[in-house]
Amino acid sequence: MVGQSIYCGLRGISIAIGFKFKITSDSCGLLVQTPPTPLSSTRAPSLPTLSHTMVTLLHSPFNSAQLTLQASEARLYQFSPDTTARLRKFRLSTSRAKTPQAIILTIDKKTFEIKPADKVYESLEDVADELPEHAPRFVLLSYPTTLKDGRMATPYVMLNWMPVTVGAELKMLYAGAKELVRNTAEVGKILEVAEEEDIIGVGEVLKEG
Repeated sequence: MVGQSIYCGLRGISIAIGFKFKITSDSCGLLVQTPPTPLSSTRAPSLPTLSHTMVTLLHSPFNSAQLTLQASEARLYQFSPDTTARLRKFRLSTSRAKTPQAIILTIDKKTFEIKPADKVYESLEDVADELPEHAPRFVLLSYPTTLKDGRMATPYVMLNWMPVTVGAELKMLYAGAKELVRNTAEVGKILEVAEEEDIIGVGEVLKEG
């Protein structure tokens, strides 16, 4: 992150984080930056490479802020061994299913653990009814269909449910985990969905192949 900066839109704050980051503010807002020269102190702890840096700002009535910098997604988020095994079993077993099969995943905001719900849904309408109006979710979907060219197929995809009313904190939380969930679940494609009509229309999208 040397030479890069993040504008966070807060005022009147001056914070120092560790030894490698300096946060200052001016009349325009909060600026997060790193020094242009290497640190000379031998006591400064080494920091891991930041592949995904998450900045969470929590405002108080007294115009203060708490800044949290999280390292790579692999360190931030986690799957339990049981969840990993269940996702693999779901992928393999649903490839032979005759009806749609879907599970919904959530992220625990305290532990950052990614968890699947117990219920398996067998229609897009049921999935649409279950998804919250103001919160993101991941949906793993196996969908048997007949493609436009007449071939039978069972696409295995992930739906990234992100309604337009979702707040910034939750958007960042789920955006940081999207690729990790995709890779762990071994899905072939991610479809972005924001409204109930998008969910219902997934079947037609998958027919295109």
